Amino acid sequence: MESTPLLTPASTTNEPTFSQSMKSLIYTNKWFNLILLIFLPLGLLSSVLRWSETSVFILNFIAIICLAKMLDLTTDQLSKRLGQTLGSLINASFGNAVELIVGILALNKGLVTVVQSSLIGSILSNLLLVLGLCLFMGGLKYPNQTFNAKAANVDSSLLLLTMLGFLLPAAFQFHLDYAKDENSALKQLAFSHATSIALLIAYISFLLFQLVTHASVFESAEDEDEEPMSMSVMVATSALLISTILIGISAEFLVDSIEGISKDWGLSEAFIGLILLPIVGNAAEHVTAVFSAMRNKMDLAIGVSLGSSLQISMFVTPVLVIAGWIFNVPLTLDFPIFDLAVLFVSINCVTHLINDGQSNWLEGLMLLLGYFIVAIGYYLL
Repeated sequence: MESTPLLTPASTTNEPTFSQSMKSLIYTNKWFNLILLIFLPLGLLSSVLRWSETSVFILNFIAIICLAKMLDLTTDQLSKRLGQTLGSLINASFGNAVELIVGILALNKGLVTVVQSSLIGSILSNLLLVLGLCLFMGGLKYPNQTFNAKAANVDSSLLLLTMLGFLLPAAFQFHLDYAKDENSALKQLAFSHATSIALLIAYISFLLFQLVTHASVFESAEDEDEEPMSMSVMVATSALLISTILIGISAEFLVDSIEGISKDWGLSEAFIGLILLPIVGNAAEHVTAVFSAMRNKMDLAIGVSLGSSLQISMFVTPVLVIAGWIFNVPLTLDFPIFDLAVLFVSINCVTHLINDGQSNWLEGLMLLLGYFIVAIGYYLL
């Protein structure tokens, strides 16, 4: 059967007017918007006026959650027009754009360890925490939820390729250290650069496969029964852009308070870099995925969680490695062995759980407990 490109709009219904769209934007999540009006200015002021680090963290964190809920609303509206595959891709892309920019800025300052930790942490939070919450919260409301197993298996197969791209540099470095190679640093950089280019090619090929040549594989049955839009594409897109920018600003202030929080709360750098920062940095994807699952839109929920993991591992990470190449900063794919072990087990757990195209609350609880174990491990490091 010939595949219809997903770049074709999924809905041709008449768009709501500007006034109807603004009414939907304001009143659909009116309590979140009200909280946002209070905490967003306070969060920005807390940083400018140099309030306590704890105040800056809490105020900006609440603001980010409310902004993420608005991002969830606009993504849901766009998915009604563009389909859930494109909707999940847009949400993941906007959410990870902030992380990519912050990563490049941190890399330019030579913060290699911080960048590596946040990348692994982002992948783990999406695979275990976000997906686990989706399956658990959705499963509590719906006893048995279904999703596109073929599309999910494509995503999980690419995650296994990612694991290959992350494991081999570590094994390569172990071999170089064992052989006491004098040029080990240069060889590791060259190997990481080549691997990053390969992962980038794989991700671009995946987008071509997903959106053009095999779009029918990713078609969702949920798109056919979609409710009409309550917001125009222009208003939804504008709100999406503004929300993303505000999330980036609030996240920057929040990240700046992390060092003080670590001292005040007695948290290790590993826990902050691999657990706390990714949860905050990926708040937009977290909220969208979980609320989508609670609306029984599992293709969108899984598309956001797995899609974000793929984008971090196959696009953001290679781009940052190549950016380090440009900035002459030695960022490689040689991650610590504990990080790789956690990532390897997590990817395999997720692959086994989603291969049947069905989910329930118990599977979500298993992933959440797995994330709890990982968090305890990093807390004690």
